[in-house]
Amino acid sequence: MSYTMASSTALSAMLLVSLLVISSLMVVTFAGNLNNEFDITWGDGRGKMLSNGELLTLSLDKASGSGFQSKNEYLFGKIDMQLKLVPGNSAGTVTAYYLSSKGSNWDEIDYEFLGNLSGDPYILHTNVFSQGKGNREQQFYLWFDPTADFHTYSILWNPQRIIFSVDGTPIREFKNSESIGVPFPKNQPMRIYSSLWNADDWATRGGLVKTDWSQAPFTASYRNFKADACVWSSGKSSCASSSTSSSTNSPWFSQELDTTSQGRLRWVQKNYMIYNYCTDSKRFPQGLPPECRTS
Repeated sequence: MSYTMASSTALSAMLLVSLLVISSLMVVTFAGNLNNEFDITWGDGRGKMLSNGELLTLSLDKASGSGFQSKNEYLFGKIDMQLKLVPGNSAGTVTAYYLSSKGSNWDEIDYEFLGNLSGDPYILHTNVFSQGKGNREQQFYLWFDPTADFHTYSILWNPQRIIFSVDGTPIREFKNSESIGVPFPKNQPMRIYSSLWNADDWATRGGLVKTDWSQAPFTASYRNFKADACVWSSGKSSCASSSTSSSTNSPWFSQELDTTSQGRLRWVQKNYMIYNYCTDSKRFPQGLPPECRTS
């Protein structure tokens, strides 16, 4: 009897500890209703929730663009969103979709879709900021028309690496290189942001092609958001120190590229990468950034 009671007490204690760990990290999965996960933050009605929250649209006209942000902040996770970009002549427009923290030493993980003349490909611009420093651009063409249908754009962010993927195909990996003095985003929680705005001073052919406002309003669409991630709540949870916690049970927490994924990454970078800061010696006359010299 005493053994059974002791075992029951120990089991209850273990369950309580597990529940406390899980609640402090708040490892959760969201999907479906975008209205529950995002606030439209600017645009005077140009951002819209449609179909009972299953669809979100942002629009841009000559007066203003629009944008939204997530209700939650995240510290590590696997985040997916399906986007359908501005069709037709989208020159001068930028659809930005990114994670970002606040402050002068902010962290940021960027997708930016640079519009183009009808029939020309979009440029997918990626960047990683850590402690306020960016200049880590890689740019790609896509192997499909991103305006014809929805496609899934993913960010996997764990303490070891950041992986950008499109429809499950990795296009970029940014590894943690703190051992050689390169800051890595791992201590600041970030919200998800998106905006559609006019950037015709630089977005298309360096600003040579301007926005054709006769084509306005320009509209981008979003659906099927999913975040399997650690939610930062009231400054009390810290996924950065959770290496012994239940979050290690989530595949994304220690995920890396397997042999097949490495092959797909090389295929994308060989055939569709159009700019890589790690090969731009003219931009870095004093030497390439240290993470480039070791990759």
